[in-house]
Amino acid sequence: MNVLVRAARAEDAAAISKVIIAALRESNALDYPPEVIAQVAQNFAAPQILALMSQRQVYVAIHDQVVVGTASLDQQVIRSVFIAPEQQGKGIGKLLMARIESVAATHGLKELRVPSSITAESFYARLGFQKVRDEFHGAERTVIMLKHLTP
Repeated sequence: MNVLVRAARAEDAAAISKVIIAALRESNALDYPPEVIAQVAQNFAAPQILALMSQRQVYVAIHDQVVVGTASLDQQVIRSVFIAPEQQGKGIGKLLMARIESVAATHGLKELRVPSSITAESFYARLGFQKVRDEFHGAERTVIMLKHLTP
């Protein structure tokens, strides 16, 4: 599968929103109740994505000229890693995470944290992240994970 990972552009915002909301509704819905999915989805409409682009380093994975995944780096915190449901399990998330780790290493970061969904915990564990603790925001459980980067 030929996938390009690049920095997100303003014109990607609607496509990023579509990927995130589809992943929330199809993948994360297996682990979270509908009201949590609806609440989280509100944060990822195209205007909110544009706002996040000014605060974080946002990346997209492109396959056949279509956005199929996204991830972002907010200082030393990885955020908003989502892959289109029909593209999950094909290595796209791993490619995005490799880019994030490369950027982090370039900036001299020694560790990365990720507030993981229950759904993605095993994905991050396979990439070397270790669980630190659980956090609860109402009914939403987030798994805080950490990875020490090797120089």
